[in-house]
Amino acid sequence: MKKLSTIYTIGHSTRDLENILFLLIKNKIEVLVDVRSFPGSRKYPQFNKENLEISIPEAGIEYVHFKDLGGRRKVSKDSKNTSWHNVSFRGYADYMETAEFKNAAEKLMEIAETKITCIMCSEAVWWRCHRSMIADYLKNKNWTVIHVLSSDKLEEHPYTQAAKIINGELIYGPEKDLFNP
Repeated sequence: MKKLSTIYTIGHSTRDLENILFLLIKNKIEVLVDVRSFPGSRKYPQFNKENLEISIPEAGIEYVHFKDLGGRRKVSKDSKNTSWHNVSFRGYADYMETAEFKNAAEKLMEIAETKITCIMCSEAVWWRCHRSMIADYLKNKNWTVIHVLSSDKLEEHPYTQAAKIINGELIYGPEKDLFNP
């Protein structure tokens, strides 16, 4: 069996559940991986984990929550990820250096090798969400990442502006050179 090499992303935002299901089905998604640290919403309860564990499988799609890929991480005291000025993104960049993140990302890729997979968070646009950084990580691992924006708009992930690939490694800090060892 041929290994798959594309992963999708989506943000539920203020959409209704039917719209999300439509977008998932239209893109032939087989597994929805929830990458929210806190998979719930008072304002949009249809996106609470307990509800998604029922509604997503009813649509013929597997639902998995990966808390270890969730956002809302703190900046490390010795953070090297100085390309990020946004504290949330810098904290997530620091977290991406941990074994916890790397193990969860590895599990995500294992699932996505055999089933069409989409990661989901709450933020509508990927560039305002930690999905962008997960996408950077995946792209550096030779995955094609497609952001589902609407029923007629898909966007292939470009690296975020802060991302740099040095000797095959994704970094969010200054490039090391003769003047910056």
